[in-house]
Amino acid sequence: MAVMSIADALKSAIAEEMRRDPTVFCIGEDEDIPGGMGGAFTVTKGLADEFGANVRSADDKGFGGTPVPIGEARVINTPIAEIMISGVCVGAAMAGMRPVADLQYGDFLFCMMDQLVNQAAKMRYMSNGQVSVPMVMRAPCGATNRGAQHAQSLESYFTHVPGLKVICPSTAYDAKGMMKQAIRDNNPVLVFEHKLLYGGSRKEAGQLSSAGEVPEGDYTVPFGKAAIRREGKDVTIVANLLMWYRTMEAAEELEKEGISCEIIDPRSLVPFDYDTVLASLEKTGKLMIVHEDHYNCGWGAQLGSYVAENAITLLDAPIVRLGATDTPTPFSPPLEQFVIPSTQRIIEGARKLARL
Repeated sequence: MAVMSIADALKSAIAEEMRRDPTVFCIGEDEDIPGGMGGAFTVTKGLADEFGANVRSADDKGFGGTPVPIGEARVINTPIAEIMISGVCVGAAMAGMRPVADLQYGDFLFCMMDQLVNQAAKMRYMSNGQVSVPMVMRAPCGATNRGAQHAQSLESYFTHVPGLKVICPSTAYDAKGMMKQAIRDNNPVLVFEHKLLYGGSRKEAGQLSSAGEVPEGDYTVPFGKAAIRREGKDVTIVANLLMWYRTMEAAEELEKEGISCEIIDPRSLVPFDYDTVLASLEKTGKLMIVHEDHYNCGWGAQLGSYVAENAITLLDAPIVRLGATDTPTPFSPPLEQFVIPSTQRIIEGARKLARL
């Protein structure tokens, strides 16, 4: 075992898969250039040293990493052109490669919508399985005082699209295992990574310590299997990414009041592990869903609908949902804190639900 940040766990997974499979390559803005960060959050920093990059160093004496011909570089730095990145990924994946793309901010997925939704998601179906699109799109998400165009949590846009898999690892162990699983998957996978959970060398205001033990050998974490982060008997709370950390904080406080919360981290949104949620509701009878995505039509609405349609008799009280308010994320830190679910709001919501 080794203790890693999420950023380092993701890097370890990508490097191991590139060594294992020569069809895997990285592509994105500032993936690994001299003096660069390795993407916006240091995940790909140093990969060019082993796998070669397509960007020359400032003194023009070689490439950013191992000096190899441009066409053989496996760390590909691009212009600021997200629509190009997605187009290259779809085409390369259809041709037998396995691209791992890095967006500086997940908000720029909107620049890629035609390639992701109309091309990557549909090609396997339209070709009757003759064409696969094994690509991974990494998307940093979450509010970190960067304003409305660099702060969104966009998971629900893509859970709606048949043909895409959507995952959201929130521990170092899951980050490595799920990334390896994503790279090996023959379908397009979107990986949402919260900016405040990366760790690594880039420091963010409000950053949490998410470092944890990660096996040094090869392993994968399957999609569609949720993790029970805390067992309880009074209220079931389902929360992902940063929100399950805040939910765990809330559960500690609620425990002092005699309220026992069971915390479930879904880890993957498509496929989704409904069975674990229903099994928990058999104990608690009460469901609360917390996500940073907007309240209106967030992935929590789908989960609530599923429970209401398939297991409403398990419920002893109405379902409670917490999400970001339905407004663009403000730049002002106090306003941002008001919009995004806080630990205190989770405590208040769970307390009210437990007493019903």
